[in-house]
Amino acid sequence: MRLDLYIAERLSLFSRSQARSRIVSLRVNGAPARLGKKLKLGDTISLAWTAAPPPHLLPQEIPLAVIFEKDDVIVVDKPQGMVVHPGSGNPGGTLANALLYHCEGLAQRFGQDDPRPGIVHRLDKETSGVIIAAKNPAAHEHLARQFHDHAVRKTYVALVKGSLPSARGKIDTRIARDPRDRKRFAVVSTGGRQAVTFWHVLRSVNGYSLVSLLPATGRTHQLRVHMLHMRTPILGDPLYARRDPRLPGVTLMLHARKLRITLPGEGEPREFASPLPPRFRDALSVIQSFSPRKGL
Repeated sequence: MRLDLYIAERLSLFSRSQARSRIVSLRVNGAPARLGKKLKLGDTISLAWTAAPPPHLLPQEIPLAVIFEKDDVIVVDKPQGMVVHPGSGNPGGTLANALLYHCEGLAQRFGQDDPRPGIVHRLDKETSGVIIAAKNPAAHEHLARQFHDHAVRKTYVALVKGSLPSARGKIDTRIARDPRDRKRFAVVSTGGRQAVTFWHVLRSVNGYSLVSLLPATGRTHQLRVHMLHMRTPILGDPLYARRDPRLPGVTLMLHARKLRITLPGEGEPREFASPLPPRFRDALSVIQSFSPRKGL
């Protein structure tokens, strides 16, 4: 395979055209190489590249379900399907674009070139629920410090296929990017980063479980990877679960239900909550109608 194809398709670092413009150093087996070089099994690649230019964010009039708002913070109930901030393939229509429109002066307070003004944490595109953003740099630092120090309490609800081994429990593993698929993460025995999740089964019916999940760490795709590792994948997960033929139209059944955090200028934490979305009630209603089958 050509080196530029390997970088674009196997490593998924960036496109072939971006590789031509952004790579500043490229070596194969220690020797300078060109992007058209043909690779052999066992070759070692070393490369350095420039950061992608930040996208120019524009305010967009996108409706927001605001849970709470004051001068320095805003708490939003993010819908499923909304990207938090622009990235490759998502130049607009994001929460960041909506916040620029909703919060007057946000771009000026953070700087016109900030690609994520006010964004403190993120939720995956298909994960719905509570997310908090800052309206000024001081508030951003105050909130971000709590996420960094694991002083924030986040509670998710997931609908999974299968049954967990007990009503309550804890999973403590290490998670790293899956070497076979750069879009996925996986539990590993060595390396990676520690990931800890507590679970509480809320309801079990016909081989499916509604579970409350409390992540003690904030690794990418942590809950999705942990549920797969427990052999109870989250329903509708396009990366970590197989399509369920009995629920063909289901989308990712993961919802950020609650967020407990201390706001700037306050001494005690507040808790913000989002109701369970209709897609959960609809799926549970369908599951309830199933005839129990042995082995599910």
